[in-house]
Amino acid sequence: MGGTAVDSGIGKFDVAELHGSVAGPVLLPGDEGYADEVATFNLSNPVVPAVAVGVTGAGDVQAVVRFAARHHLPVAVLATGHQAVKNAHGAILINTTRMDGVRVDPARRTARAEAGVQWAAVVAATAKYGLAPMSGSAPDVSVVGYTLGGGQSPVFGRAQGYAADHVVRIEVVTADGELRHVAPDSEPDLFWALLGGKGNFGVVTAIEFELFELTEFYGGGLHFPGEQMEKVLRVWREWAPTLPEEASTSFAVLRLPDLPDLPPAMRGKFLLHVRFSYLGTEEDGELLLAPIRAVTAPVLDSVQSRPYTESPVIHLDPPSPVPYYEGTTTLREFSAEVLDALVAFAGPGSDNPLLNVEIRALGGALDREPAVPNAVPSRGIPFLMLAIGAGGPDRAALLRDWLGRMEQTFAPWVFDDRRLVNTLGKDDATTPERLRLVYGPERYDRLAAIKRRYDPANMFRINHNIKP
Repeated sequence: MGGTAVDSGIGKFDVAELHGSVAGPVLLPGDEGYADEVATFNLSNPVVPAVAVGVTGAGDVQAVVRFAARHHLPVAVLATGHQAVKNAHGAILINTTRMDGVRVDPARRTARAEAGVQWAAVVAATAKYGLAPMSGSAPDVSVVGYTLGGGQSPVFGRAQGYAADHVVRIEVVTADGELRHVAPDSEPDLFWALLGGKGNFGVVTAIEFELFELTEFYGGGLHFPGEQMEKVLRVWREWAPTLPEEASTSFAVLRLPDLPDLPPAMRGKFLLHVRFSYLGTEEDGELLLAPIRAVTAPVLDSVQSRPYTESPVIHLDPPSPVPYYEGTTTLREFSAEVLDALVAFAGPGSDNPLLNVEIRALGGALDREPAVPNAVPSRGIPFLMLAIGAGGPDRAALLRDWLGRMEQTFAPWVFDDRRLVNTLGKDDATTPERLRLVYGPERYDRLAAIKRRYDPANMFRINHNIKP
């Protein structure tokens, strides 16, 4: 451990008292282990807090929050680092990865996950009982971060709504240092705000949520030659709206690097990846998917009946940290005109450098308010569009330019200004005015009022910040 006197850029403070009040490591820039403690999944967006604390439990979190309050410091929270959006200069960073407890109650069909738990651990723990959670596309994403941002499952979403809709209880340390057990019947306003408001209202130390009886589903992906994208997507756009709510689909236009951890048929290739999942029988799933399979021969076909533990095969998200830049928008339709614009923007005749240009068909239960309402702002959006460009600082200007072009190209078909909170990148919603559009004015004003009650000094502002 280096010295204890720290100039955060906000003011000077002494971290010696933290050593005696937390069980986990307290690290300053330059200390051994600091770089690992603050590592993010997006290598183009590093965080450099004044102090990093590896918390081991709720008591550690309370100690850090109380210390931050005494010294008027902002608090940042990191689990897997998939959605770090600010550099955390001058902040205390709480790393929750050591809080890795998972408890399953098969009788009640619920699970409780601590703040550092990734979805892979919950999926493995619940599969033993023939149960499954509403996990997302990637197994290495934080359960808490994903759920607080809504959580759109590629298997359960259209049938059951957002992961946030199935939360039973939240344990959270608020800016006053109190550990609160929040449920719809105890602190309903805070419960509503946490689910959709992301990390604006405190440090969630554990979350309890419903599970579903499921051992297998029918799903995977079809990779077609990119040159066939227009032909395939002409069918997809007519086919996707006919699917029952038990089925989900999306597609991605991929320009993949030549990397050894990719299957040989995908290395360095231009591909269209059509994703599909179905919560029914294999026979019915094959009938539903038949119109897409009939268009042309895929390069790879991974769609089959498979255990829920294999659900990450649907999206095949990258398993290792990479430097990337991202953008998102929404679409009110996937019409012939939108398809033409997509082919011009990302098709075989374009010089588009983006790794992934993706459209997800939403709808179904994702449009419906849950039994217990929450702050998730994206209900009613028909299609989500997002894109990722991979590369270091030397490619930043090029990739950001193309992400901006995406927003401009598809502006005539934008549904409205609302967005899925979990898809917001570093450059999205950077002002209160922009974030108010993301949530919608009425929802944002209610969130701001609740923020004023629970975090009046805006301690939790290293995020897409809702100001009190």
